[in-house]
Amino acid sequence: MRIEIGQWQVRSFHPDDAEALARNANNRNVSRNMRDTFPYPYELSNAHEWIEFATTQSPETNLAIANDTDLIGGIGITLQSDVNRRSAEIGYWLGEPHWGQGIATAALKATSDWAFSEFDLVRLYGEVFEWNPASGRVLEKAGYELEGRLRKSIVKDGRVIDALLYAMVRD
Repeated sequence: MRIEIGQWQVRSFHPDDAEALARNANNRNVSRNMRDTFPYPYELSNAHEWIEFATTQSPETNLAIANDTDLIGGIGITLQSDVNRRSAEIGYWLGEPHWGQGIATAALKATSDWAFSEFDLVRLYGEVFEWNPASGRVLEKAGYELEGRLRKSIVKDGRVIDALLYAMVRD
């Protein structure tokens, strides 16, 4: 899978992405805004394990964000089930050197369009930790709307914090 977004791409992970994945993911400023399943420190072995997982998924729902030479982040959806089966959670991250350049917004727009066309979805949503307003701005610029604050719903780094819930819906 590959979506061109200007000078970047959203694409399938490749085995040779492991070094760039470990390099960009092994950053406390990245990991503090991710779920605890995203390890820190992020080692080369973690990168190999993630790529093995992502490339064997069916359907493929976890993708790399890359420039012409390197993997610089990741984006993916988690398809829901049962009564939520037409919804998916979306999440993304970028290596810190690539923040503030519009990459996350472009990748989020492209991946959202892809998800709505590829799967029978009517809703995509993402949760943002209260201390990460930049991620909320990315979602808003990509067309997501703030639906609410989930009070004291996140436990991260020994703190109990709020999550902000953003969503995009299709008819």
